[in-house]
Amino acid sequence: RPMAVLKGYYQKLLDEVDVKINGTRPWDIAIKNSKMFRRILFKGSLGLGESYMDGWFDCEQLDVFFEKILSKGIDYKAGSIPAFLAMVRSRLTNLQSISRAYMVGEKHYDIGNDLFSVMLDKRMIYTCGYWPKEVENLEESQKAKLDLVAKKLNLKPGMKVLDIGCGWGGAAKYFAETHNVRVVGITISKEQASLARETCAGLDVDIRLSDYRELNEKFDAIYSIGMFEAVGYKNYRKYFKVVRHCLKKEGIFLLHTIGVDESTTATDPWVQKYIFPNGMMPSSRQITGAIEGLFKIDDWHNFGPDYDKTIMCWHKNFTKHYQSLKHNYDERFFRMWTYWLLLSAASFRSRSNHLWQILLSHPGSNNLTNAFR
Repeated sequence: RPMAVLKGYYQKLLDEVDVKINGTRPWDIAIKNSKMFRRILFKGSLGLGESYMDGWFDCEQLDVFFEKILSKGIDYKAGSIPAFLAMVRSRLTNLQSISRAYMVGEKHYDIGNDLFSVMLDKRMIYTCGYWPKEVENLEESQKAKLDLVAKKLNLKPGMKVLDIGCGWGGAAKYFAETHNVRVVGITISKEQASLARETCAGLDVDIRLSDYRELNEKFDAIYSIGMFEAVGYKNYRKYFKVVRHCLKKEGIFLLHTIGVDESTTATDPWVQKYIFPNGMMPSSRQITGAIEGLFKIDDWHNFGPDYDKTIMCWHKNFTKHYQSLKHNYDERFFRMWTYWLLLSAASFRSRSNHLWQILLSHPGSNNLTNAFR
C-alpha cells in the first residue's frame, strides 16, 4: 500500500512534464523494481541514479526524460536528505583544498584512457565543442573550439602560454603546432599527464602533474578549458589571484567553464558520489564576485546548447564501442556512464546548465581582446 501511494505521488509530479510510469512512449519510464520509489524518497537524485545503475528502471530516451524533468524543475520538488547533507558538508569544509584536489583526477580522469580514446575525438578533448553552421561532426567542432580560443587569446609565435587543466594535452599540442607557442600544461591526473607527455613529445610543451596553487611564473596568455568546475566556491578568489599573478600585464585569460543561473555550494549527490567528487558549477554572480578588483571582463560568450550536441556524439561513440571495452567495464558501469552522459546532455538542452567562455585581462592593460570579432 505505501508503494502505491508513493507511485501515485511521483506520477502526479511526472504528469506536469508529460512522463508516464510504465507508459509506451520512448521517454516514459519502465519500472522493474517498485522499491525504487522508496529509494528516491529517501535518497533523491542519488536514489534515482542508483536505481538506474541497478536496472530497477529503464527508459528508451533517457535524455528526453531528463530534459522534461529539468525544464520544469521537477528534480528540486523531489528533494532529498543527501542533497541537504552535501550542502552542509560543503559549507563546513573546503572540499577542493590542495590535499583533496587530486581526488577528481583519481576518481574520474584516471578511469582509463581506453574509455576516453574511443568516446572522444582524435585529440581527446573532453570539453564542449563549438558548432557554428559549417561544422558537421565532433572532430570539426573540437577543432573549431580550439581555433576560437586561439583567436580570442590572439596567440602569436613565441608566446609562453599556460594551460590550467590540460587534460590529455590535445589543446597544448594543437596550439604548439599551429601557432608555434610554448605551452606549460598542468593537470591533477597521473593518467592524463602520462598520455599528454607522449602526445606532445617533440614539441615545446611542458606537462606537469601539479595543482594551480603551486604556480609561480609569468605567461603571455592563460587559458583554462573545463577545469574551473573542480575549483570549488571557497577557492574561486584564490584561483583568480593565482591567474592574475601569473598573467603578464598585457596578457589575456580565457576561462571556459560550465555555469549555472543560481549560486550553489554543492553538486548533485549522485554526481558527487559516482562521477566528479568535490565538483561544483559556478554561477555568474560567484565568478564576478571572485574577480572583482582583479580583472576586467572583456567578453562573456554563452554557447551551452553546443554541449548537448557534443555529449550526444560522445554517447554515440561510447555505445558503439562498448563491446571493445566490456572486459574492463561491467554492465553497471555501462548504465552509470550512459546515465551520466544523457543527464548531462539534457542539462544543456534544457538550459539548466550553460557553457561560458569569459575573457579577462588586467584592469590597466591595453590589449585588443575584441580583435577576434
